[in-house]
Amino acid sequence: MKPAKTQTTPASQMLVCHACGSINRVPVGRDLTQGTCGKCKKPIATEVPVEIDGAILNRLQTRDTGAFVVDIWAPWCGPCRMMAPAYAKAASHFASDIRLFKLNSDANQAAAASLGLRGVPTLIAFARGKQIAHQAGAQSGEALTAWIKSLFTSKGIVT
Repeated sequence: MKPAKTQTTPASQMLVCHACGSINRVPVGRDLTQGTCGKCKKPIATEVPVEIDGAILNRLQTRDTGAFVVDIWAPWCGPCRMMAPAYAKAASHFASDIRLFKLNSDANQAAAASLGLRGVPTLIAFARGKQIAHQAGAQSGEALTAWIKSLFTSKGIVT
């Protein structure tokens, strides 16, 4: 009789550098703001949302096993601009555990279309290499923080 398989938390995660696209192995539980990319030496995580393009988004979706949220927005979108300060505050709050990115849907139309968006702003959360949530519409500061915390607390990423 075979013993039951148990899920174990990996000892490290593979994080894509937002600047150069390199893959970096980072121990699980390490403060992400303390790490730098082994190739380009840019920070792995920042306390502000980082603007990415379609190529980096694709790399994040296919190779990254960490926790991150992508805000798909457009410069002409009023709700997007209204949510931006709350998103920046959330990036600062969660920087040690979760990376927050922004994708301009006008400048990256193919990438935005590949996500099956119905409108902007849209937030998409990823953890351990999988999409875990999709939220359309602007969120206020406390609601945004609570949404992110609830998603990643259930995954054991934020306590």
